[in-house]
This record gives sequence, structure tokens and C-alpha cells, in this order.
Amino acid sequence: MKLYLIRSTCCNAAFRMHHARHGSSVSVLPRRCQPIGVAHSRLVVRAASAPANSGTNAKLADYYFGKQSRKRDGGDFDRSLRDVVQSTKEAIVALQRRNPAVQPLLAIIQVGEDDSLLEINKKIAGKVGLNVTQICLAKDRSEDEVVEEVLKLNEDPKVHGVYLHLPPASLTSRVLDTLKPEKDIDGITYLNMGRLVQGDRSKGFVPPVASAVMDLLQKHDSPVEGRTVLMIGAEGPLGVALQCLLERSGMAAFKSHSNFKNLQRQVMEADAVVLLGPEDLNIPPTWIRPGAAVIRWEPTINTVSKGMSSKSGLAYLTAAYRIQNVVHSSSRRLQEQQYRTWRLRSLKLQPLTPVPSDIEISRAQTPKAVEQLAEEIGLLPEELEAYGRSKAKVRLSLLERLQAQPDGKYVLVAGITPTPLGEGKSTVTIGLVQALSAHLKLNSFACLRQPSQGPTFGVKGGAAGGGYAQVIPMEEFNLHLTGDIHAITAANNLVAAAIDARMLHEATQSDKALYSRLVPSVNGVRRFSPIQVARLRRLGINKSDPASLTPQEVSSFVRLDLDPSKITWQRVVDTNDRFLRKITVGQASTEKGQIRETGFDIAVASEIMAILALADSLEDMKQRLAHMVVGTSRSGQPVTAEDLGVSGALAVLMKDAIKPTLMQTLEGSPVFVHAGPFANIAHGNSSVLADKLALKLVGRDGFVVTEAGFGADIGMEKFFNIKCRTSGLRPSVVVLVATVRALKMHGGGPNVSAGVPLPREYINENLSLVKDGCLSNLRKQIEIAHLFGVPVVVALNVFKTDTQPEIDLVCQIAKECGASDAVPCHHWAQGGRGSVELAHAVKAATSKPSKFQFLYDIELPIVEKIRTIAQKVYGADDIELSSEAMDKIKYYDQQGYGSLPICMAKTHLSLSHMPAKKGTPTGFILPIRDVRASIGAGFIYPLVGTMSTMPGLPTRPCFYDIDLDPFTEEITGLF
Repeated sequence: MKLYLIRSTCCNAAFRMHHARHGSSVSVLPRRCQPIGVAHSRLVVRAASAPANSGTNAKLADYYFGKQSRKRDGGDFDRSLRDVVQSTKEAIVALQRRNPAVQPLLAIIQVGEDDSLLEINKKIAGKVGLNVTQICLAKDRSEDEVVEEVLKLNEDPKVHGVYLHLPPASLTSRVLDTLKPEKDIDGITYLNMGRLVQGDRSKGFVPPVASAVMDLLQKHDSPVEGRTVLMIGAEGPLGVALQCLLERSGMAAFKSHSNFKNLQRQVMEADAVVLLGPEDLNIPPTWIRPGAAVIRWEPTINTVSKGMSSKSGLAYLTAAYRIQNVVHSSSRRLQEQQYRTWRLRSLKLQPLTPVPSDIEISRAQTPKAVEQLAEEIGLLPEELEAYGRSKAKVRLSLLERLQAQPDGKYVLVAGITPTPLGEGKSTVTIGLVQALSAHLKLNSFACLRQPSQGPTFGVKGGAAGGGYAQVIPMEEFNLHLTGDIHAITAANNLVAAAIDARMLHEATQSDKALYSRLVPSVNGVRRFSPIQVARLRRLGINKSDPASLTPQEVSSFVRLDLDPSKITWQRVVDTNDRFLRKITVGQASTEKGQIRETGFDIAVASEIMAILALADSLEDMKQRLAHMVVGTSRSGQPVTAEDLGVSGALAVLMKDAIKPTLMQTLEGSPVFVHAGPFANIAHGNSSVLADKLALKLVGRDGFVVTEAGFGADIGMEKFFNIKCRTSGLRPSVVVLVATVRALKMHGGGPNVSAGVPLPREYINENLSLVKDGCLSNLRKQIEIAHLFGVPVVVALNVFKTDTQPEIDLVCQIAKECGASDAVPCHHWAQGGRGSVELAHAVKAATSKPSKFQFLYDIELPIVEKIRTIAQKVYGADDIELSSEAMDKIKYYDQQGYGSLPICMAKTHLSLSHMPAKKGTPTGFILPIRDVRASIGAGFIYPLVGTMSTMPGLPTRPCFYDIDLDPFTEEITGLF
């Protein structure tokens, strides 16, 4: 048995405990039990006379059993103690059989300097294999100090039970309110006492003293049922608990004052007397009827000089029951760690016609408190970090807790090539999840990307869905959320600052000066930091003493020698700002002529965003951040964030961002919002971690619905070839979103532009355009999904201008083109009820086995992987690489990056590289003007045509309509 002993403010080697005494006046308990705090004390069994200073010569045998008023020799204690210890030992063995890592721990908080209680609990704990820790507080401790210690133990997952061995004055309401009921193994908190009074012992604890008294009474020679028990001095939680236990055991419990004139008659009529008052309360033995049991519990701990033995049988039996409660607490904790059945309460919708604005709909619905939502889907309180009332971060420890839990069904929502207005993949995702959870009563989770503020204030608007299929509150979703994008911006720009600073210092200092600053002497001692040791190892220098490096080794260590023309890292900002696409830095005189051209990307285009979306743990993210290549040295070697010495700081900035954010839909279905890479310039999917957490939470028969950006040729292809390779997850079905509007465009309709009224072809029925669009773009996107061996369900996102013949035609042709099913969806106007048909179709499709396969072998040469995507997915005849692209590919092969997957940076408005080419373009050569590498994220990204990583604002951006009421703080104009 391992013992942890904590001394907080105790100074002496010898410890003695001094508790405040109760007064001699004892009140009668009311019939309805009210829990109040009392001192925690020992049970005492005495056969000796009263204390010399008690003022009476009356003799009292405190513990009688049997019909002849004879004192027991302790055999009952031994047997009871033996039984409790054995059953507790067996419980620990069973507990550790389920989880060998479990080691129950009891923590004792006491006041004063006495080890007697600790020794008793140590001995019992040692018999069963349980750990004990003791926290000693000074006698003049404050309430704040007690609360602080309790809070620490509350949050310590290693502690399973807390015993507050404190005087009555310290057991304030604040202290009792602070102690977590699940760790209150003495049953003194208000909640645990209430549970006991109500007869619910499944979650609370019976006070160990009460258990010990009940044990002894039940071993009495006469039957328990119908016996009368007189309780004298029955105050506080112990009296409440004992009264409840006695009455539930069929005994009649009576209470009496010590100063009652008729006390003698009450004692003589009782089958058992339990004294819960002060030690100087004495009852003459002549009052005790033959065969009655008398048990004394004294609420004070006295010195040995007063005849009190810390080794009394009842003290040990009480400790045994306390240890048993700790094991029960540990067992319950382990049970809580298991998968929990969902108890999701759906929120009711009352759709209006005409459909109000998105923000009006969002504001009309009151979301559940995020803590309530978390409890409904089986999250533990400690797995949640609330950000206000409606959103919270979820800790990654959930993955470890549910590692044995089977995953649910994995559903990907993709789309046909969209118009500039978007075709509603987010609304379909949310509508489907609402239909599955609120209407089919199936566990389901939506996993969405966090929107960038660029589109939110630019042209597209927010990404919370729309109509009656939204994530709420939509204002919080579309704006700062929990600050992840800000963290990415800070981390990205820290790298940029480190690059320019390092180049400046290397250009203006000697090797010796650089070395003395990079490895300074602190208090006369020079040491390498851990990140510097890692750099030394990469350089092949296996030395730990800074003084032992040779001049050549010092030079290699301090000089990254970055080539300014080959720096690939840019600064970022989460705003569409075209004038930051190319800038010049270093123009101030303080930068000593270190002028160079660089630029800004939009924040979600940062490699750090891609890393956030692909990392599967904090350690994995940290390693990926370290491996990011920021440029090339003049000698042609890649320079990483770890070489700059900044990777540890990046992990610190990103440590909270790696946790997915929990929100909810309009109908109360859970949503994870995490990461937000664009699909045209990155891989365009929400995070691997969000998907993995959700798949565990929904369970084997549940559904996780995630969305891939833009058309299936972009977001879906990257989802399969990049995200699924990284995560090891395999999709069950693809939901392909189409709209009559987009199909008409692909069928030859006029151009669609944001901010311009739709031409009449899109408002009036036109079956010819619909048919041509289905047979071109829709068919091709279905074929692309089939390349990966995944079944397809087409979801037609119905607009109010669509006619029934157009809807029927799309569904018919989609099935003829190979879709497992094709159904119209009305979630925008009706919420989840409008996607029930889609939910049934998806459920049916996931019941069939998937034959998932990757599009290409990862070991193929980079050029061949690019060509495979161009020909099989986009329909190109071939690819054409610029000389710059060829040089880059050769360099990446030399550096060992050739086995990375491909992330094509291409327009989302066409299957080709030409945005104006709609339908299914053919006969084109795909131009690759450049090839770059995101080594930390783990992919090579070719740039197709002219792709910008920094969008610009249009003539009339969305921000013209966004405003704030300064009195109500309500936001208007977001959509």
C-alpha cells in the first residue's frame, strides 16, 4: 500500500488532533430530515467508568449485546470488520480487473496535528490495497484555505474520496457546497443527505459511522424488525442518516434530549440506545433493560489521559466503511467513464411562411445550455470547457475514455460544381442531422468547418446554414467563435516575425555574438534549451555542453542562412484584403536594409490551419508544427519552424484551438465546429479530431455527418485522398448536394453572379436546361464518388422557384446515373422534418457494405499522382508543368517528400482550371504553374492556373448590411 502524506502548514514532527467540543444540549430531530454540518469523530466503545471529572460515580458499559446484559469481548467488531474488509478487497480486485490502472485514493483534510485518524485509515486501507493521502491545516486556518484544498481535491482525478475531518466551525455551508458530492464519502453534503432521505443510495454515500452502528445493531441477538432504538443527541448529518436507515430497516427510531425528565423511562423501554452526544453524558447501567444494546459515539477526539483509545473497535469499523465508500466512488467513476446512452432532448420548431431571415430564425430559438447538451450526449463535466452559455470546447481525453467504443456511420456531404452563390451543403448537412436525431431518433452529429471572416464580411456571408437548418447562435458561429482562427493568425505571424528577425540578426552579427545571445549565460551557467538540443541532433552534433562546440559547429548551429528569395512563409489576416497580396517589409532604418518582398494570405490558408484540421492529437500537432518548412537555405536545405526555435511556442498558442467546439442546431442536435481550411487552396474539410470524437459519441448505430468544401471534384477528392489517409477513417456514403439552379447553369444557362438578380431561366421552369445539367455535371460528380467505391445519395436542395417536374426529373436522372437514391430536401423551409426522406435514404445506403479505395498509390511519383487526379477527376487530357513546377518537384523528391498526397489548388467554379467552363469540360490540358509543399500538414499542393490565397472585397461587401443595436446588443444583417 502506497501512502502519500502532504503537510501543508504543520511544523512539528509529532501530530495531535484537537477538535472543538459539542455543548451538552442536544435537540430532537424533526421528522423531515434537514442535513447540517457536524464534527467528524470516532466511534468509541468503552467499558470503563465515566471520566473522573464528570461529577458522577455511575458506571456505564457502552456496548451491550445479548439477553444477559453481558459485555461482548470484541468478537462482533472483529467479525464485522473482517466482513467489510474482505468485501472491499474483492471489490477492488474486480475493479482492477476491469481497469488495471485504477488505484482508489482517499484524501483526508484535517485541522491540527494528530496522526491517530490517519493511522487507523492507513491500517484498513493497507488491508484492502488502497492509497491514503493526508492534508494538515493549521488551527488558525481560514475558510478560504479549506475551500482551496477541497477544490484541488475535487479536480484531482486520482482522488476518489475526500474526508473532511474538521471541527464544526469549519464545516460551513460554503465548504460543504464546494465538496463534490461524488467524492463526499462521508455523506455530509446536502445533495448526498437528500439522496439518503429519499432512499436513493445509487449515487450518494451512507455516513461510515451510521453504517458501522447499523452493522452492530443488525448483529444483535434479537431480530431487527420492530425493535425500538432511542437516539440521544441525534443532531446533524449523522443523526439524519441513522434515523433514515433505522426506519427503513423496520426499526422504530425515537429521539430524546439529554435533559428530559422522562429520559430514564425512555432508556428502559428501548431495545437499543445510541448516544450521539458529548462524552460527559452518562447513563447509569441500571437504566439499561436486559438484552439491550448501548452504543456510544462521541463527537470529540480526546487525549489518552481521558481514557480514550484511538484503537477502539468502532473506530476501525467506521474506517472500513469509509474505505468501502472510496471503492464505491472509484467504481462509479469507472462506470461513468463508459459509453453513456444518449438522452437527447430535441428543440421544437414552428416554421413560418414566408421564411424569415436567418438571423431572425436563429434569435427566435432558445438554445439549450451547452452543459445540458453535453450531458445529453454522454460527455462528462470535466470534458467540457464552456465559452459562455451556448458553446464549449471538448477535451481530447474523450478519445481515450471511449477508445473501445465502436465508431458510428461516417457520412460525407459533397456537392456538384457550385454557382458563386453556393448550393447549400451546410444546410443539407444540418437538415440531415436534425432529421436523423430529432425525427428518426438516431444519434447523429454534424461536423462543420469554422467560417472565415473574409467571406462573412465579403460576398458569401456566413456558413451556419440557413432557414430552419442552422447552427445556433449563428452570430457566435459566424464571428469569433472560440478564437481558433485568431490563435492560428497569432501562431502564423509569430513564425513570420521569427524569420525576418533571424535573417536580420544573422546579417548583422558574428558567429560568436550570435552564439552568446542564442545560448546566454544565466547565473554563470550556459545551457541549450530542449529545442536547441533537437537542432544539434539534426546537425549530427551530439554534445550538450555549449563550451564544447567547435567554431565550425557553432557556425552551423547559429546560421540558418535563409535565402530571401526562397522564403515560402507569408503573414496572414482573416480579412479579404487584396492590397496585402504583395508587400515590401523591412523599410524602416532600424531593419538595416533587410528589405524584401512578401505578402499576406487569408488566415484560413495558413498551413497551421491545415495542420489543425489533420492532427489527431496534441503531440501530433506539435510535431507537425515543428516540421513546417518555411524556406530554403542558400545551400538548398529546408529550414523548419523547429530550426527557428519557435515550434514549442506555436504549440502553446494552439493548445486550446486543437479542441473542437460544441454547438447545436435549431432542433438541439449536437454540432462540432472545428478548423476551416478552404477547399480551393487547401483540403477543405473540418478536423479529423472532431470526426473521431463524434464517431465515438454517436455509437455503433449513430451517424456523423461532415461536409467537404465546394464540389466533389475538389473537397470530396481531398477528403478521401488526404483526410481519410491521415485519419484512417472510411466513409459509409456520400450525400451529393445538387440544386436546380446549378444544374440549369451547367446545362447551358446564363452566368450567375453574386449580388445580381437571377436571369429568368433560373426562375421559370426549364426542363431542357435541367436535363442537360444532370447529364453533364451531376453525372460526372457521381462518377467521381464511384471512383472511391462509395455509394452516393443525391440530395436535391429545393428552392421555392423549383417546380415539381424539375424536381422529379433531377431525381430520376440521378438514379439512372448510378445514385443509390435521389430525394428532394425541404429543410430550409421545414427544418429536420423536410429532410426525413433523405435521412431514410442515407440510413439505407449505410446498411450496405462500402468498397472504399484510394484514387492513387501514395508511392507513385508526384507527377503521376497529379496526372491521375487531372485525368480521372477533372477529365483533362493531360497536365502541363511549368519549368518552375518541374524544378520544385525534383527538389521535393530529393528531400524525401515524394510520398506525400496531393492537394490541388484549383478554381471551384469549374471541373477544369477555367472558371467559365461549366458542365463537364473535355479536351483540355491542365496547367500546373507551381508546386509547393506543406510538409507539416503532410501534402504537396500544385497551383493550377492563377489561384490567389488572398481574396478581395467586392464593390458592395456584406458589411454594408451588418450593424449592432447599442441598447440591446443585437446584431443585424448577418446571413
